[in-house]
Amino acid sequence: MTIVREGYPFIGACLMLAVIFGFAVHPYAAIPPFVLALYFCYFFRNPKREIRIDEQAILSPADGTVTEITPVAMDDFIKEPCNKVVIFMSVFNVHVNRSPIQGEIKFQKYYCGRFRPAYKDEVGFDNEHHLLGIENDKIRITVKQIAGILARRIVSWVTMDDRLSQGELYGMIRFGSCLEVVMPRDVSILVAVGEKVKGGVTVIGRIKE
Repeated sequence: MTIVREGYPFIGACLMLAVIFGFAVHPYAAIPPFVLALYFCYFFRNPKREIRIDEQAILSPADGTVTEITPVAMDDFIKEPCNKVVIFMSVFNVHVNRSPIQGEIKFQKYYCGRFRPAYKDEVGFDNEHHLLGIENDKIRITVKQIAGILARRIVSWVTMDDRLSQGELYGMIRFGSCLEVVMPRDVSILVAVGEKVKGGVTVIGRIKE
């Protein structure tokens, strides 16, 4: 298991505080920042995942819990009626995000919005979010990273026209929030509300033959 580079400043700062407090105050004073450093190691973890490439499958982009599956009348990128799957990530979930399909990024939008709790219905519109439209010769989908009340930073490692492999890392959200995956209605939804999913592993939808 590795740690993504975004975690290094947090881990380093906490370890430095632990050393300073331990010498300048009391050895016991080093415990809280040291424990926090361990948590940041845990939060910014990037566990190795075996990605099984399946051109008909839509993989979960994140670890978390499915909180909503709803129809969408029209999507700006997909240009047809769709279904939306919302995945909530707690502060204890793995927070790196993976591409649900193989394809090229043909749409990208960053919206500087509010920081409301991620379980609120309106957060996909009101909150800060980063939207990607990915397409290949079989399908178009959109994936939206949404900031929450604790998640104050959306990290993206990709840009327009980048090509993503299925399950490839493309970003993360710092500290607990949600993702939305929007798919055409001819994709069979294979998850249910309340179900736990794993990024790059759980198949949340399948393209109908």
